[in-house]
Amino acid sequence: MEFIDCHSHWGTRRGYIFRTPEELARQEKIWKTPVSYFTEQEQADYFRRNKVRALLDLSITKFMPIDEMREMHDYAMEQQRLHPDAIAGHWLQFDPRRGAESIAEFDRCLAAGAGFVGFGVNGQVTGVPASDPLWDPFYRRSVDAGVPVMILTGLTGIGQGLPGGNGIKLDDGHPRHIDDVAARYPDLRILAARPAYPWQDDMIAILLHKPNVTYELHGWGPRQFTPALKKEIAGRLQDRVMFGCDFPVLRYEKVLADWRAEGYSDEVLRKVLHDNAQAYFDLR
Repeated sequence: MEFIDCHSHWGTRRGYIFRTPEELARQEKIWKTPVSYFTEQEQADYFRRNKVRALLDLSITKFMPIDEMREMHDYAMEQQRLHPDAIAGHWLQFDPRRGAESIAEFDRCLAAGAGFVGFGVNGQVTGVPASDPLWDPFYRRSVDAGVPVMILTGLTGIGQGLPGGNGIKLDDGHPRHIDDVAARYPDLRILAARPAYPWQDDMIAILLHKPNVTYELHGWGPRQFTPALKKEIAGRLQDRVMFGCDFPVLRYEKVLADWRAEGYSDEVLRKVLHDNAQAYFDLR
């Protein structure tokens, strides 16, 4: 089987999600995985060896000056053009307080012809929850472009264990913000990202109530999912759940093996690990 990873990050030195020595040390503490960098070619070959096409979240750009942001986006798009069989596209993140500037850059990337391009809302890191009207221009633009929006939810490893969580409020990632956006924008396709712990039942209720919301499960191994989520993956939500890994802090060899070990049917695994995402992102 081939796999589509709906959410991972860059493993290259230039694009790596963690930048400072302190952040890199916390990767090993929180995710229990060592830091190692890939060259651009090594990263693409790693995806190929694991039969993965990945959508990569370039989350590090949102607070960069616009010129630096553009350079990073151009870097990401160039790599996608070089390795389209390994990199399916990009999630881009913006600070909504930089409205017109951010929208213009989003438009530029949408027009670049470098695989899938969508934007991600990180309410916890920006301090602006997804329901805040500051995000509305991005939602309207995504509806016009016909592309989904990724909204992060649940516990984040960013700031975890630091005094005051490094200022991050977990409530800014509560799934109720997704429910609000889904109700106000029924034509917007929303991808809820990350298991919504500790609000998993809330997230399941939103998925059952709002057909414009879909779910991807990066950042956690499937063994750690709640019993309620495991039941829904095998049942009512088998067509609405998709695989995300969270490379490079998690690796495919273990995460995919754990998915296979959970006892899901071959049909459910094919949907979650490939078919649902292929249809959702219209990947060829």
